[in-house]
Amino acid sequence: MSDAEQGKSIGVADLRAAAARLAGRVIRTPLVHSRTLSDITGAEVWLKLENQQFVASFKERGAANKLLTLSADEARRGVIAMSAGNHAQGVAYHAHNLGIAATIVMPKSTPFVKVSRTRKLGARVRLEGEILAESAAFARQLAADENLVFVHPYNDPAVIAGQGTVAIEMLEDQPTLDCILTPVGGGGLVAGCAIAAANHASAVEVIGVEVESYAAVAQHLAGRPISVGGATIAEGIAVRDVGALPLAILREYGIEVMTVAERLIEKAVIQMLEIEKTVTEGAGAAALAALMSDPGRFVGRKVGLIISGGNIDTRTLANVLMRGLVRDGRLIDLVVEISDKPGALAELACIIAELRGNIVEVQHQRLFSALSANMTEVELVIEAQDTAHGSAIVAGLEAKGVRARRRDRLVLSRD
Repeated sequence: MSDAEQGKSIGVADLRAAAARLAGRVIRTPLVHSRTLSDITGAEVWLKLENQQFVASFKERGAANKLLTLSADEARRGVIAMSAGNHAQGVAYHAHNLGIAATIVMPKSTPFVKVSRTRKLGARVRLEGEILAESAAFARQLAADENLVFVHPYNDPAVIAGQGTVAIEMLEDQPTLDCILTPVGGGGLVAGCAIAAANHASAVEVIGVEVESYAAVAQHLAGRPISVGGATIAEGIAVRDVGALPLAILREYGIEVMTVAERLIEKAVIQMLEIEKTVTEGAGAAALAALMSDPGRFVGRKVGLIISGGNIDTRTLANVLMRGLVRDGRLIDLVVEISDKPGALAELACIIAELRGNIVEVQHQRLFSALSANMTEVELVIEAQDTAHGSAIVAGLEAKGVRARRRDRLVLSRD
C-alpha cells in the first residue's frame, strides 16, 4: 500500500477508537481561554494544555494507543523506539503500565532531564547518534537483532490516530474553534489534527508550526530540498526525516506549515510562564510563537493552540528567561572605564545606585585592555526597570564623566 493510500485508510473512526482506548489512561487535558493572550493578539485564544499529561506531552497518546493495539506476541517480545525525549517517556511510561519491556534510543544531545526521566520510567536507554536520524538507524538495527517491535514516533497509523485525539477533545470542548495551531516535528500530531478537523461540523483550519532551522515539513510540502540543522531550544521538533505517512495526510488535506524564528520560540516560552504561569519547553511553545509571528492573520478568529512539552532543562529555562530580560531592556551590559585606584569602584556603584540601577554582576579587566596601566575596564550587568530606564542610566553615567558603552546592544540588534 502506498503512503497516500495508507493515509486515506486512517479516518476519524480510528481517532474515536483511539479515544475510547485511551480513556482513563491519559489525561483529558483542559482547554482554557486566555484573556491576556487574546487581548495581546486580537484573536480569541484557547490553550490545550498537553503539558499537563503525566509525561508532559501529547506524545503519550500516540505511544499508548500503539501499545494497546499490539498482539500478545508483540507485547511479549518488547518494544523499541527512538526519540529526543517526549515520545521516549510516553513509550516508557505506558509500556511499564502494560508490563511490556521497552528500549529507547536517544540522540547523545538529548537534554539530561529527558534521559533521566525516561530511565526512571523503567526503560532501557541507549544514547546513540548525534541526531535523531542516526538514533533511528541504530534503533532499527537493534530491533532486528533482538526481535523487538519498533514504535515509530510519528510514521505509524496507530500513533497518528492517538495524537489526533488532541483535536477531537478540543473540538468537543469548543466546537466553534475555526483554527488550530500545532507544533510539527515528524508530522504525526498535525496529521491527526487534520483528520479530526476535516470531519468537524464546521470548517476548521489546521496549521502546523516548525522552527526555522528545522523546517523539513514545510520544505517537503513546497518541493524544496531539505536543509535543516543547528542548535535550537525546540529540540522536540528538530526533525530532519519527516514521516512519509504524515506527509501524505498533510498533502491530502492541504495543510499549511508555518515557520517561526528561534527568538519567537524563546519569547513564547517566557510568555507562557509570565502570563499563563505554565512551564513549557521550546517545541511546546511553537504554536504561540506562530500566533505572535503574524497576529494580523488571526485577528477576530477563535484559535486553539496546542501547548505541549513541559520537559525543559532548568538551566536552559534560566538562560531563556535571562535573555528575555535583556531583550526587554531590563538587564543591560555595560563596559565602563574607571581609574584603577582604591575607592573608584565604590564611587561607580554609588553613581549607579543614585540612578536607581541594581548591579547584578561585576568583573574587572586590567590586563587585556588598551587603556593606560592606571585605568581598568569594569563590565557590569545592571538591572533596570525597562529600556528607557537603561538608557537613562547610561546617560547619567556620561553626565558624571564616566565613559560607558553597552554590549547588550549586540544581542538586541539580532532581534
